[in-house]
Amino acid sequence: MSTHGSQHTGGGEPAQNLDYRIAHLQDRLASGELGELGVRVEARGQTVLLTGTVPSAPCREEILRTVHEELAGVPVHSDLVVTETSSPDHAEELA
Repeated sequence: MSTHGSQHTGGGEPAQNLDYRIAHLQDRLASGELGELGVRVEARGQTVLLTGTVPSAPCREEILRTVHEELAGVPVHSDLVVTETSSPDHAEELA
């Protein structure tokens, strides 16, 4: 993991800096084209966990791209679920 400047030099600085970066990311996700409010971003030590449900795979990819831009150098674990809104391709069989 790479660091920029003096992010990880003081006692409380890394956590405060990560919290600030997460808050900025959440603002960007909420106000961007996606307007994505269903994604939770949480710090877990020096890593970040993404959870939530998104409407499509392209939406998920855009969110992950944004996350990696904002949190460059921070390990990110993603647990984003894609909901499918397309119609079924076969009939449902009822027992």
